[in-house]
Parts: sequence; structure tokens; C-alpha cells
Amino acid sequence: MHCYVYASLRKADSYLWLARRDAFELLPADLATLLGQLRFALEVDLDEHRRLPLEDARHVLANLRERGWHLQLPPTEGLAGHQPDYHRGPRGDSTH
Repeated sequence: MHCYVYASLRKADSYLWLARRDAFELLPADLATLLGQLRFALEVDLDEHRRLPLEDARHVLANLRERGWHLQLPPTEGLAGHQPDYHRGPRGDSTH
């Protein structure tokens, strides 16, 4: 899927992914207000196998197909479930 990514100028490290370029009318009004002015960041062909630094491509694609947009927020420090598993190697192999 071809998609478009915009950076929020109000909320640092927050990005809006859109299925159509400049389709801001799809956003709920309160979300548009929260994000404020958006700057076009990039255009990308996304498929479920593409590796993204902070997002699961399948989740992004599902949101884009269902509602036309996906919100990427900055990672939150200290969230359970987002901590690395120090007992596993880089491929998930046990280090013990």
C-alpha cells in the first residue's frame, strides 16, 4: 500500500500515516487539534513484511485500511511489555 507520513509540529516524535495524501478530513476533530500543524515527512510503499523502527507494519496497514489513518506516538519509557528480554539473544535464542 502506498502511504504518506506527516510529522506533528506540536507533538514531538508523533507521526500521522495516511492512506491518501493530505486526507486530513478523515481525522477526528480532537485528534487534528491535538496534532496541530503537520509537515509532510515521507511517502512509502508499505507491506506487512516491511520492518519499521517503532511500529508493526501489519498494525499500521490494518489501521490504514479500516479508517484511512494511523497515529504513531513516541515510545513511552518504562512500559511493561516494551522492555527488552535480556535472557534472549537477538534472534530470540536463549542465552542460557
